[in-house]
Amino acid sequence: MDLYKELVGLRCFARADMVRIVGSDSAAQWQIKNYLDKGYIERVRRDLYAVISMETEQPIPSRFQIASRIADNACVSHHSAFEYYGYANQVYYDVYFSTEKKVRPFDYDGLHYQPVIWRGSSGIACMNNGVRVTSLERTVIDSIADFTRIGGLEELLRCMALIPSLNENGLREALEMYNRGQLYQKAGYILEAYKDDLSLSDQFFDDCARKISASKTYLFPKEEDFAFHKKWLLYAPKNLKRLIDKGVNDYDAA
Repeated sequence: MDLYKELVGLRCFARADMVRIVGSDSAAQWQIKNYLDKGYIERVRRDLYAVISMETEQPIPSRFQIASRIADNACVSHHSAFEYYGYANQVYYDVYFSTEKKVRPFDYDGLHYQPVIWRGSSGIACMNNGVRVTSLERTVIDSIADFTRIGGLEELLRCMALIPSLNENGLREALEMYNRGQLYQKAGYILEAYKDDLSLSDQFFDDCARKISASKTYLFPKEEDFAFHKKWLLYAPKNLKRLIDKGVNDYDAA
């Protein structure tokens, strides 16, 4: 059972890992089939396997460890990254991950693994438990950029309300990675509502304001009840934080 113990250490492994361990492609193919038949492992997707616990008969790797092994540069992102850090208001059955490799969505063990467009390798942390995840600062910026497609405004605001502080340089790096004036408008507006809670300086917002688009834009495609925020050239709710107190379903663009 030495091989099984080695695989338990990996928790989730690719076919290439088995080839490296047993020494040849043919031996790896035979061993994978053997362990699948015995129930020691399960196929997550093509060439990716989860090790099964003999005690619980359940997969050993977490959703985050699986998402990190989908491709060489895959990382947990967006709402799933909030979940990893413990700052999610809700736990989703969707697991969001980013990778440069083209990967189709797939289901495994009751969860739906959903790829998100790759925007670069900046701000990705490699944890000692095998998880690759976007930094908290990049997670915030990614989620602001994509909240109309992932999670919605209400969940984003509730996640942000749980965060104790953010690193300004990390936020700057994430914004520079996108290099989009409209994102500076939206991020500046949303983050400014949490300025004191997140310990963000006036200088940070001055820097963001200098990089906004010259065109007026909307926080999301909904005009009713929006106010114009001159500093950000943005049409958006008049008071963002008050929306959480009363619920923002009416403003949720998801």
